Amino acid sequence: MSGPNGEPNLSLRRREEEEEEEEEEGGFGEAEYAAINSMLDQINSCLDHLEEKNDHLHARLKELLESNRQTRLEFQQQLSEGEDGEAGSQRPKLDA
Repeated sequence: MSGPNGEPNLSLRRREEEEEEEEEEGGFGEAEYAAINSMLDQINSCLDHLEEKNDHLHARLKELLESNRQTRLEFQQQLSEGEDGEAGSQRPKLDA
């Protein structure tokens, strides 16, 4: 088949020339887009992994915080019980 001026595959040649010009001007071809998509997929996968680790660490830190609260409360109770016992033994007994 020929174009309107008798040139074969005129529109095909123009398309190829336009694609070459785009690539020369900083445009992206299909290979570049495929490479970018692949890189974005890898980045997304890494971010998902980091988010999972962050969630796990957050849960562990909450457990540690609660454990420390319980330990502190128990320690304060022991201290207050010990002070009550010492205060009772140090009080002077009044003989009537």
